[in-house]
Amino acid sequence: MLRMDAPFGGWGASIMKKIIIAIDGYSSCGKSTMAKDLAKTIGYVYVDTGAMYRAVTYYAMQNGLFPEEGIKEAELKADIDAGKINISFKFNAETGRPDTYLNGVKVETEIRQMAVSTRVSPIAALPFVRALLTQQQQLMGKEKGIVMDGRDIGTAVFPDAELKIFVTASAEIRAQRRYDELKAKGEANLDFDAILKNVQERDYIDTHRETAPLRQAEDALVLDNSHMTIAEQKEWLISEYTRRVNS
Repeated sequence: MLRMDAPFGGWGASIMKKIIIAIDGYSSCGKSTMAKDLAKTIGYVYVDTGAMYRAVTYYAMQNGLFPEEGIKEAELKADIDAGKINISFKFNAETGRPDTYLNGVKVETEIRQMAVSTRVSPIAALPFVRALLTQQQQLMGKEKGIVMDGRDIGTAVFPDAELKIFVTASAEIRAQRRYDELKAKGEANLDFDAILKNVQERDYIDTHRETAPLRQAEDALVLDNSHMTIAEQKEWLISEYTRRVNS
């Protein structure tokens, strides 16, 4: 079960026609940051699908379903089928962004830690996990006016989205961004090489999984933000959004 608690967007409705904006790309490209900012600027609902997969991963870790030897798939599927994994988003007025809740408990900080990052791709590759979350994501976009980022939004979740963006950057730059982010959050004993290895491993798993692998949609616009500032990204995104809603 997944729900969005009102007021989720909290920014009002756009006077222009509503569209679906799908932002896909590699890990640590800053997709979530740019998607959140874009949604806030144009008054759309933002959904971080990566947080959904991280929440399932965190649940598996907390409940002994992801031991060192691998995922206990049958037990995880049974818990999902029994409705034991409830993910919700609640708008945070202080940050202006939604926080992720797992079974009623705020886990926004916990799901961003490296311990979860190193395990999320195998969880996200499970067909029954992807089927459940894809269905929930499609329900969220039924009324349009949504910005959603992830790995398969423009290919599997919303193949007919009016605006599709595929974000990329070099693995080294993405690892440095991840390192800086974790350091700013106070994590100690950080190892850049280990983070780079994790980025590269996630890339491989994401692009080689059988179910909805990460790939650029044929009609997606490519945004290589390796050497772009946040302001330059925002200007580019707003320009593309305006062009689509006025076409």
